[in-house]
Amino acid sequence: MSAPQQFTVNAPGAVQKDGETLPRRHFKFADALLSHPDNVTTMWDVFCHGNKIAGDRDFLGVRPILNGVAQPYEWQSNNAVKGRIENYAKGLQKLGLGRQESLGVYGVNRPEWTMTEQACYRKAFIIVALYDTLGEEAIEYIVNQTEMKYIVATSDKVKRLVGLKNILPSIKYIIAMDDYEIASDREAAKAAGIELHTFTEVEKLGEGAPEEDDLPSPQDIATICYTSGTTGAPKGAVLTQAQSVAVIYSIVAVGDANTFAKVDHTDCYISYLPLAHVFERAAQGLFVYTGGALGYFQGDTAKLLDDIVELKPTVFCSVPRLFNRIYDRVLSGVKGKGGVAASLFFMAYEAKKANLKNTTKHWLWDRLVFGTIRQRLGGRIRFILSGSAPVSPDVMDFMRICFSADVYEGYGQTENFCGSCLTVSKDNTTGVVGIPFPCSEIKLVDVPDMEYTSKDQPFPRGEICIRGNSVMREYYKNPEKTAETLDEEGWLHTGDIGLFDECGRLAIIDRLKNIFKLSQGEYIAPEKIEGVYQKHELIAQAFVYGDSLQSTLVGIIHPDKDELLKWAKGKPEYSNKSFEDLCGDAAVNKDVLAAMGAFGKQNGLKGFEQVKKIYLTADEFTVENDLLTPTFKLKREVAKKKFASEIDAMYAGRSFN
Repeated sequence: MSAPQQFTVNAPGAVQKDGETLPRRHFKFADALLSHPDNVTTMWDVFCHGNKIAGDRDFLGVRPILNGVAQPYEWQSNNAVKGRIENYAKGLQKLGLGRQESLGVYGVNRPEWTMTEQACYRKAFIIVALYDTLGEEAIEYIVNQTEMKYIVATSDKVKRLVGLKNILPSIKYIIAMDDYEIASDREAAKAAGIELHTFTEVEKLGEGAPEEDDLPSPQDIATICYTSGTTGAPKGAVLTQAQSVAVIYSIVAVGDANTFAKVDHTDCYISYLPLAHVFERAAQGLFVYTGGALGYFQGDTAKLLDDIVELKPTVFCSVPRLFNRIYDRVLSGVKGKGGVAASLFFMAYEAKKANLKNTTKHWLWDRLVFGTIRQRLGGRIRFILSGSAPVSPDVMDFMRICFSADVYEGYGQTENFCGSCLTVSKDNTTGVVGIPFPCSEIKLVDVPDMEYTSKDQPFPRGEICIRGNSVMREYYKNPEKTAETLDEEGWLHTGDIGLFDECGRLAIIDRLKNIFKLSQGEYIAPEKIEGVYQKHELIAQAFVYGDSLQSTLVGIIHPDKDELLKWAKGKPEYSNKSFEDLCGDAAVNKDVLAAMGAFGKQNGLKGFEQVKKIYLTADEFTVENDLLTPTFKLKREVAKKKFASEIDAMYAGRSFN
């Protein structure tokens, strides 16, 4: 039997150390870690490279809203946008913004966000994103830590920022992204000691200014990107222009090497993931470099699929939360139809699944069965990339089968501009996050307390540590946290537990921090358990909790509203109840718990991994209610506090009814 193909190789010249694996690199880029293409060393060079390719081709597109109805996309060309960026950058300079001073951006994805980002790269301003749904405490922390004087914001944020002037004393200028009736806001801002301008006013301010030869350098700070942490104050990862370029170049390089999808000027991308997060910034950076087109969503995720159908993108990047929702909706619809239609679907599904190692396409089933599903993402999708959190193998297979597209998984951190791993083209193995970006190398370090070691059989296991050309310089003004995360050799300690499989691919199997031990000594990885439950059609969201003094787990469950109501209709005792009433019904609670138990057992959960009691909440976990980070990760400590009384009641055996 031949040895399996190796997708990673040991770093040349590396010395074996006790308690860790040798560093591993991408098998096609083993000799040296990539840094930048010829003549492209800054993020402004990245933009200019794409501009030379695209010229007058469509670049930034939005859907105008007319009488409350979204219209077809309208586009600005790459050349037109370049002229606007240069004028806007000069306008900011005329307002007094200096090289390597911070500029805040506060709003959802839109062309002005991207143009502001590129203007910062052009003039070596430092872009600092404020998450659209940040609370006052986090905004105060970030603005004051960076001594921010300038903020670019959507018009709906202007009043809020002006009202916060007493806790944001450094703010001197606000630039509104929108053209709107600004007079009253301008007066209020002036009274607070703030100058308010519109985006187009700043552009005009820069129109007549001479172009200065003040290009950025590779070592200039490009961005301070604050982590959307689940606990504590946010930490600002300092990323240079060179570090950002290394990631963009790596994605291009793996496309050229045929180990990842190749993107060019004919591709189109839907921008909806928060630009405050590095996943979306890296994705957009790829399209900026290649001269592709960026279409923005309306700003409302509830209307995202409508925007996708209108835009017809060729590439779709998203997070497991959305993929899980599509998975649930499609399978529920199929089961609801039943009969011949359901039988045909599952016959086609199993036929494609049996051949997934070879192809995601099928000449008959793609037309006969999966064509209508493919249209949900516009019908032109070439490939899909999932990031931000682990996605279950079942859902990965589902996306490949139903959308007849290559589906990749990425793995990365804020601290390295997302540049850790990508899965490999035509390798449809599930449960892995792939192999290192060509700009990075990865090793595993023993975690004895959790019994993970580099000598484990059949595969080495340990904490994932990353080093390379995209790893941050530091946490801004936080040497203590920097020292905890970056060691003296430049290794970024991620806190994730991984293994290298028989092909050298990395799989994430645990989390150093998000584990706990039950009273009988069993270790629990709640994210794994939540991932199983959330595949059940009745479950939209799950928060699994275990007290170290208790021997069992409990769960806070937000049911899928449509599916729970549909389920209730088939049961006379529940058929007239509202969603809220169903969530509060003890008998429904018992039935849902039983369904979860059966589903968990079917999907390999051990007895101690099953929740023994649940609380059904009608309220979704959202960014707005502070239960999710802006990248849709569950804030465990916040959830624990919010549902403390329900958790206590479950452990005490009290009823909610």
